[in-house]
Parts: sequence; C-alpha cells; structure tokens
Amino acid sequence: MHILGNIGKSSLLAASIFWIIILSDTFNWDMVPYIFISLIPIYVICALTILITICPIFWFLENDNYNKQRIFKTYFPIYTTLMFSLCAYSIYKISTDIVVLSFFISAYITTVQSWVWFTKEKVEIK
Repeated sequence: MHILGNIGKSSLLAASIFWIIILSDTFNWDMVPYIFISLIPIYVICALTILITICPIFWFLENDNYNKQRIFKTYFPIYTTLMFSLCAYSIYKISTDIVVLSFFISAYITTVQSWVWFTKEKVEIK
C-alpha cells in the first residue's frame, strides 16, 4: 500500500478544494501567505484521517482471499455514507461559515478519493 503517496495526493486535493471554495467567495491578496502556511495542518489532518480511518480497514482485511477491490466494494459504501452523514451533520450543527463549509466539503471529497487511490493497483511496465 502506497500510504505516503496517498497522503501527499490527498493533502494537495484537500488544500485545493478548501482554498478554491474560500477564494471563490472572497479573494484578497493578503490571504496568499495563508494558503502556503495552511498546507502543514492540512497535511497533518489528512495523514491522521487516512491512518486512523482508512488504512486499518485495508491492513486488517486484506489477504489472499479478500483483495483490495473486494474490500472497496464491501466497505466503501458504508464508509461513504458515514462520512457524508458526519460531514453534513457537522455543517448543520457548527455553522454555515465558508471556512467550515470548505473544510467539511474538502474532507469528504478527499476521503472518498483516497479510497479510490488505495484500491488502484500499481501497474508495473516490463
């Protein structure tokens, strides 16, 4: 499993979605330094989320009889439903602030895409 590559791609995806949503609402040149500074906490949050919620499913369930595609088909719908419910409930309860919205939207999209990246097999060219 290519964990570091997945965390890196997920962090860039999350940062992109987060800042596209925020900057589409208001753009201010003073925000540019915060874009680069925000990459650190976004990376940490993505790494923790992937290592705590997604990796254990693959670590404990993957074996000769239960491959990545079967794990994906079995557990991805459950995980997606739970994540969507959690993110929607959090948005409803916390606030409708653009930062909160962009955080939960980027978190949901990133975790869903991370599952896809974990499921893809690396093709070796000979």
